[in-house]
Amino acid sequence: MSHDEQLVLAPDGRKLEVATFGDPGGRTVFFHHGTPGSVALGSLFESAADDSDVFVVTMSRPGYGDSSRHEGRTIASVVDDVRVVLDALGRDAYASVGWSGGGPHALACAALDGPRCLGAWSLAGVVPMDVDFDWTEGMGPENLEEFALATEGGPAYEAYMAEAGAQFSTATPDNIVELFGGLLSDVDREALADDTARAILAASCRHGFANGWYGFYDDDRAFFSPWGFDPTTIAVPVAVWYGDEDLMVPSSHGAWLGEHVPTAMVVHQPQEGHVSLLTNHVNDLLTSFSHAFD
Repeated sequence: MSHDEQLVLAPDGRKLEVATFGDPGGRTVFFHHGTPGSVALGSLFESAADDSDVFVVTMSRPGYGDSSRHEGRTIASVVDDVRVVLDALGRDAYASVGWSGGGPHALACAALDGPRCLGAWSLAGVVPMDVDFDWTEGMGPENLEEFALATEGGPAYEAYMAEAGAQFSTATPDNIVELFGGLLSDVDREALADDTARAILAASCRHGFANGWYGFYDDDRAFFSPWGFDPTTIAVPVAVWYGDEDLMVPSSHGAWLGEHVPTAMVVHQPQEGHVSLLTNHVNDLLTSFSHAFD
C-alpha cells in the first residue's frame, strides 16, 4: 500500500499540500476535491487504488488544509499548481478528475493543459456562472443562502463563511451529516451510513479548515467570477457524471455540461445523489480513469 503526503513549493513561494495513493508505477490521475475539502478526501481511493493501475495524486487547493492561500485565484489558476505538483513528483501525462467544486478545476486542466492532460471527469460538477442558466434551481436551503450572500459579497457574506468554517473545522463522523443538513438527499444519507465514507468526508472538511476559512471563500469567488477558460472549447475527452438525487449540484448542471462540452460522454446515474455518486462508484471510476490512457 502506497500513501504519501508532502508539501511542494510553488515558484511564488506558496506551499501546496499533496497526497498520493496507489502504485507509483501506475497511470497518473489528479483528483480535485470538493468544496469545501482537502487532500484527506483522496483516501476514498486508497484501498481500491492499490488493486488498480492508477496512481492518484491530490492537492489541497490554495487556502485549504496546509496549502497557502492564493488570494484572487480563478478556476484556471489551478492548472499552474497542478503542473508544479506533477513536475515535483516526476509525473507526466495524466487524467484530471474533479468532484463537486473540483469539477470545474478538472475541466480547467482539460482545457488548458494539453497535451499533458489526456482527459477529464466532472463528477457532480457545476457549470459557469456567466452562461444562460438557473444556477441554484433545485439546490438545498444551505446553498441557496450561501450563494445569495455570495452574489452580494461584503461583510455579511464573509461572516457567513467564517461561521461555516468554524463549524466544519469541528467535523467528526458523528456530526458530519448534521453539518451538511438539507444538502443531503436520502440516498446521500444512506451513503454516509457507511462508517468509512462518513469518516473520510469529515476528515476532508475538518482538515480543509485547519488554517482558516479562506479556501472555501476563494472557491466561491472563483465560481462566481470568469473561470479563465471556456468549457465549450475543450478538445480532449470529458466524462460528465451526475445523479438526479443531488441537492448540492442539481442534475441540470450535469445535463448542461453534457450538452455543451463538445467531447462529453455523459454517465447519468438517476438513482445517485451528490455523495453517493462518488462513494458508490469508486471501483467503476478507477477502471474508467485507466481508459484515458488507452
